[in-house]
Amino acid sequence: MSFTDIYSIAGSAMNAQSVRLNTVASNLANADAVSANADDAYKALKPVFATVYNKTQLSVSDNAYPNAEVRIVDVVQSSKQAEKRFEPSNPLANDEGYVYYPDIDVVAEMADMMSATRSFETNVAVLGNVKSMQQGLLKLGQGRS
Repeated sequence: MSFTDIYSIAGSAMNAQSVRLNTVASNLANADAVSANADDAYKALKPVFATVYNKTQLSVSDNAYPNAEVRIVDVVQSSKQAEKRFEPSNPLANDEGYVYYPDIDVVAEMADMMSATRSFETNVAVLGNVKSMQQGLLKLGQGRS
């Protein structure tokens, strides 16, 4: 596996986690967004990831080692129903005095945010280690004069 493969794999993971953090931020920002009807209520967003295998066979002779990247396939909306609350004094309340809030679990979103952040940081560390390895190889080439 070349260093370029490692950069590509870590980069794809960092991109995926950035999308994941973006959807979490959107969900948390809209957790208290009120709507006049259930259809207009914010629906939580979730990214869908897929594994993409670049090489599936080990071939030492041509330095082709199996590896896999992560790709963002889609960002889908939650199918959960909006939460109906009786708030007759709310300016968005319908004729019956109800408003609708998105069904977003803030605690679960925060846990998802922490997980995405740790995954991103792990891949940053991978890139740092690769850089250190490359610098070590360059020092070997300097030799003694």
